[in-house]
Amino acid sequence: MSGTTGTTGTGATDSPAARLQALFEGHRLTPTQRRIAHSMVRRAADVPFLSSVELAELAGVSQPSVTRFAVALGFDGYPALRRHLREVAPAEPVPDAGARNEYQQAVAAEIENLRHLAEALADPGPVREAGGVLAASRPLPVLGLRAAAAQAHGFAYFAAKVHPDVRFLGEGGTMLHDRVDAAVRAGATALLCFALPRHPREVVEALAHAKEAGLTVVTVADSAFAPVAKVSDLLLPAAVGTGLAFDTACAPMLLGRVLLEAMCDDLPDAQARLEEFDTRAAARGLFVD
Repeated sequence: MSGTTGTTGTGATDSPAARLQALFEGHRLTPTQRRIAHSMVRRAADVPFLSSVELAELAGVSQPSVTRFAVALGFDGYPALRRHLREVAPAEPVPDAGARNEYQQAVAAEIENLRHLAEALADPGPVREAGGVLAASRPLPVLGLRAAAAQAHGFAYFAAKVHPDVRFLGEGGTMLHDRVDAAVRAGATALLCFALPRHPREVVEALAHAKEAGLTVVTVADSAFAPVAKVSDLLLPAAVGTGLAFDTACAPMLLGRVLLEAMCDDLPDAQARLEEFDTRAAARGLFVD
């Protein structure tokens, strides 16, 4: 988990992915290098056994970009980086999943993403900090555009049951900055953003505007190296699955629920609000179960 922009603290975890995150800490990486780093974290168990050409293909970059990336991390070249990775990653590659069909492989990849999230949450500090920041904001704007709109809307729906003023920002365009400004005028101190690939330019611009307006930006993103990292005060990463035609986002959704739980812990009247809602729902016959 990342507590501040540009850091990827591993907390109490000791997984291969966490060790790779630690390797990248403190380095100013270009967008291409962040893409390589993100691909390495997602395939942490495989990376020590990949050639520079294979890693380039995995990340969708050129082979010289992989070499420059290794040098940027302080190694003489990619072979030196790979030798180091073999010291901090598992000694053997993960079992071949070739017997699985493409649907099973997609599910297995999501399970792996959730496992990495569980390891990251061994240090609950960043999520608890973010929960406190969001709970204190009145109102609380929640931003999510395009692929991330569903995650943001789901969070806003449940958050509204315990938080007195949640404002869902699910549409871009020229009015997005106006709505951020309106939240600031109303007293907002923080903004929560869900940012998933492909990352819309206007999300990065909106977060930069929010920071300029004095809001603390908390972001749930697919990677600590996502484009929104540079405009986020607290970044909470959760990987997406890329094995199907459209990305899957089980880990970001679950991280959103964990963040919601942390926010409830900092809202003293959260339980009373939930009980009040249940009473009203029963009186209205709102649900059939």
